[in-house]
Amino acid sequence: MSILDKVKIGNSVQINLELSKDRLTKETIDAINISSLGKISDFRITDGKGIGVVLQLSNGKEQWFFEDEIDILDENGNVIKRNNAKKENSKFIFNFSRGLNYEIKNNVSELINPINFFIWLVVSFKDIF
Repeated sequence: MSILDKVKIGNSVQINLELSKDRLTKETIDAINISSLGKISDFRITDGKGIGVVLQLSNGKEQWFFEDEIDILDENGNVIKRNNAKKENSKFIFNFSRGLNYEIKNNVSELINPINFFIWLVVSFKDIF
């Protein structure tokens, strides 16, 4: 489940300063130290795999954050625990128009299976031909 399923524009979230302070300006860090809450004003694609958020801070300025740098709050202002997002990504399945499916493999026995290798090979060469 992505962040888009959990929050909407206008929702408040809590910023985890420890995960993001190495790339923020002093002015932004000071605003977060005053109030670690931010209001979502927009969403941005991060690197093709995730979603980032643009937050309006307590000083009125907007700042962009990665999805893992914020904590989602419930209606009472309590932090909602995260599910392990890496498990979600490992289940990603590539679907192609010719009926070929490729699921990313993590177990060694799945990786060395010749059938899985053949499917991976066909899917990999799809863009070449």
